[in-house]
Amino acid sequence: MESSNPVFGNAPTLKRSPSAAQVEEIFRTPQRLTMDDIVVKTSMLLGIVLVTGAVAWVADFGPGLVFGAAIAGFVLALVNIFKRQVSPPLVLAYAACEGVFLGAISHAYNTAYSGIVLQAAVATSAIFGTVLFLFSSGRLRATPRFVKMVTGAFLGLFALLVVNLIVNAFDGSGSGFGLRSGGGVAILFSIAFIVAGSLTFVLDFDQAQKMVNAGVDERESWRIAFGLVVGLVWLYLEVLRLLSYLRNN
Repeated sequence: MESSNPVFGNAPTLKRSPSAAQVEEIFRTPQRLTMDDIVVKTSMLLGIVLVTGAVAWVADFGPGLVFGAAIAGFVLALVNIFKRQVSPPLVLAYAACEGVFLGAISHAYNTAYSGIVLQAAVATSAIFGTVLFLFSSGRLRATPRFVKMVTGAFLGLFALLVVNLIVNAFDGSGSGFGLRSGGGVAILFSIAFIVAGSLTFVLDFDQAQKMVNAGVDERESWRIAFGLVVGLVWLYLEVLRLLSYLRNN
């Protein structure tokens, strides 16, 4: 039955019904990625992290389960990073495992430093929101020079951290270069690490924008959401560590 509204009078799709082959072609055509897809998937993963984290906080799981969740989350992260075809179930499983780990770690930190978890969560959200605003407004752009500087700084700091861990393994004092000792050097290193890591979100936003513009498959929204959540988890843990240093000093 045709509409009586004259606006639709010349609509070609209402003149005849599509054939079975046309209907099949429509359903076989992959949906293109949009920013809404990325927002929805990222929100979904963060929701899982929050829910499983709340369960771990309230249940106060033993160290065995927490350690198992941390290992499982790390393995799933590696699998998702190197997997050519993105797998939504594996991404969801990563979020669940990471939530259990974060919930337990957050509970331990909050027991030692009352209110620190709320402070870390607010600070992490503020940092992420600020970088997103600066990117959206055009104040931060992933120019070739910016990419080289941020990538070099972050990888350099990460390499220094790895060397510090190796030195700790053979250093009798266990302090190494003092990057994680909680003193002044540790505070400065943590701040530099947070700044460099936060700026890598600009690279993530730029890549997401390019993928949307290229019209890639909507399924890739899971990959982008996974990458953003990995970055947010790392940022939250580093902010939590920095706040504990400041509390001690």
